Amino acid sequence: MRRRDFIILFVIGTTMWPIHIRAQQLRKMPRIGVLLPGAPATWSLRSKALLDGLRDLGYVEGRTIAIEWKWGDDQFDTLSGLAADLVRSNVDVIVTGGTSATKALKTATRTIPIVMAIVGDPVAAGLVDSLARPGGNATGFSIVAPELGTKRLELLKEIVPNLSSIAVLPNAKNPQSKLEMKEMQTAAQAMGLQLYPAEISTVSGLEDAFVEMNKAAAQALSLTDPILFGQRKRTVDLASEYKLPAVYFYSGFVEEGGLMSYGPSDVDLFRRAAGYVDRIVKGAKPALSGHRFAGSK
Repeated sequence: MRRRDFIILFVIGTTMWPIHIRAQQLRKMPRIGVLLPGAPATWSLRSKALLDGLRDLGYVEGRTIAIEWKWGDDQFDTLSGLAADLVRSNVDVIVTGGTSATKALKTATRTIPIVMAIVGDPVAAGLVDSLARPGGNATGFSIVAPELGTKRLELLKEIVPNLSSIAVLPNAKNPQSKLEMKEMQTAAQAMGLQLYPAEISTVSGLEDAFVEMNKAAAQALSLTDPILFGQRKRTVDLASEYKLPAVYFYSGFVEEGGLMSYGPSDVDLFRRAAGYVDRIVKGAKPALSGHRFAGSK
């Protein structure tokens, strides 16, 4: 079966950064902070995409731009400390990904610009006031698309004969995950499907969740939460072990042997984030309205 991907995102308008932030442009070499919740190995495609995007704009790490990398290694309780470290280093702009890392940065600074390369619903999470007028110091890309969960159910119904029960792995701590579950419950009822939510809040609960799904006699699996991005191989292997046809939210799972994916092109978003870094470093004052960009491949 041909792998399916779907790109859907909102561009979040930026605000006018405080004037004293502009003074940082006078430095000979711009200094960029990067806070990512995962590990270098599992986030390598995303970090490379960011570096490629910067290189396309004339920024080369160590030559024309300095980058201070901070990695959470999937230990979300470390993000606050890492965010504070970046703020103390007084970088010009910070690039991040995910709701948890962005929240840590928003708590640590109200002045240093934050570029969210990828985030779920920043409004629901309290990160911005609105997509068109975010306010504060955060901007970037949001994949506000709870309807994607519905599409994943449709894909599973197409490929699994006599499908009646689908397991879902929502993250109890993620507001976006709750929105998707609500949308999926409504869609599942209309399609005559029963959903079995096996909630997880940390990656350590992954095996237990699969045991629960097996006991519930689930026939397929839909993944919706990025908490498992750093556990792609492990997740795909467990789905294979329990013989669960699964649809994933990023193509990276398919590259690890997963059946198919339907979700945003996360690598593309990290590359696009370089454009925001460039504008901020050069002192531009973009005032973009939130708009939807969609495509498929």
